[in-house]
Amino acid sequence: MSTFPGHLDVKAIRADFPALARIVRNGNPLVYLDSGATSQKPVQVLDAERSFYELHNSAAHRGTHLLGEEATDVYEGARAKVAAFIGADVGEVVFTKNATEAINLVAYAMSNATVTAGSERFRILPGDEILITEMEHHANLVPWQQLCERTGATLRWIGVTSDGRLDLDHLDSMITGRTKLVALTHQSNVTGTIPPVTEIARAAHEKGALVLADAAQSVPHQPVDVAALGVDFLAFSGHKMLGPYGIGVLFGRADLLEAMPPFLTGGSMIEVVRMEGSTFLPPPQRFEPGVPAVAEAAGLAAAVDYLSGLGMSNVAAHEESLTAHALDVLREINGVRILGPDTTKDRGGAVAFDVEGVHPHDVGQVLDELGVAVRTGHHCAWPLHRALGLQASTRATFYVYNTHAEVEALADGIRYAQRFFGARQ
Repeated sequence: MSTFPGHLDVKAIRADFPALARIVRNGNPLVYLDSGATSQKPVQVLDAERSFYELHNSAAHRGTHLLGEEATDVYEGARAKVAAFIGADVGEVVFTKNATEAINLVAYAMSNATVTAGSERFRILPGDEILITEMEHHANLVPWQQLCERTGATLRWIGVTSDGRLDLDHLDSMITGRTKLVALTHQSNVTGTIPPVTEIARAAHEKGALVLADAAQSVPHQPVDVAALGVDFLAFSGHKMLGPYGIGVLFGRADLLEAMPPFLTGGSMIEVVRMEGSTFLPPPQRFEPGVPAVAEAAGLAAAVDYLSGLGMSNVAAHEESLTAHALDVLREINGVRILGPDTTKDRGGAVAFDVEGVHPHDVGQVLDELGVAVRTGHHCAWPLHRALGLQASTRATFYVYNTHAEVEALADGIRYAQRFFGARQ
């Protein structure tokens, strides 16, 4: 799997992904353009999970026998690899089920701090404000709606422009002295837009607000350094970055995690338990109750190794090339509207589009018959679609194993769908 600056050996990479060799509907080779929903998994990740179950299976942080020690080493070794991957300290990485749970962890910790009169940094009172954006995935919208309902706080949001970028003309007035938290995506899962998170975080911190970034679409695809980004919390999922389902990550600044009350409680996260009450371990264990997902952690560590071996700058450059190609060929098809920015500047590898006269589900079905797997619907970002004047769209998302020939296959499939439904002659 040799790599060069700005270059990926895609043929060698594809050989690591068994699913990509499949022949699917109507004898067509699989063209997988849905990595924004979930990525395919290389054999290195599958082998790491299988190896754990075959040789080291035990409950981490429990038994003192050899297998228990090995399981603990695997689990904590994975934490160290993930921390290094995003430029964090080991104690700042909390394992969760996925990015959605990571975001909910922060939201419920804020609720708990409010109920128990915890740290002032996390208490949310009537009149306080949570600021989000109109381009958020539901996972970074609904938890904050619910937090506001529980506490009487006010939810506010930054709108989007016609080209799918954030409307930041009034950012200074949007963040006020009552803003307790700003939660925003690091990359839109619909338009690929990459907002100026560092700039927004700086403005939020000047007003005393905390900042959480949903990085589910960015950590797998570009170099991310949490210190340079300037956020207080950052969430992402393993299954979108070549890793297994069932494991995600919450990065939190050490001082903030230390001040946060737990979200879920039970075994593994306790310090002392008496019938009259309990005390809790320091972070990150405070936020990881129950038996740890060690096999999933082993798979995630293998995914981190795989991406690190490729080089995240190379990954980003490859996806930018594919995205530029897709924007060019889709722009040439009459009746196709690309959602979001029309260049790759501050834009990731998600290309959503609307085909005039053909419902997105019909576009997706025709593409599927041709072997091209894309996503259709509102992509868990209904408010963004409404802001762009649509109920749904078709979305192609690219990753390390995609080729320029697959971009052409997408364009050919769209033209075929137009002819099939009589939208174009």
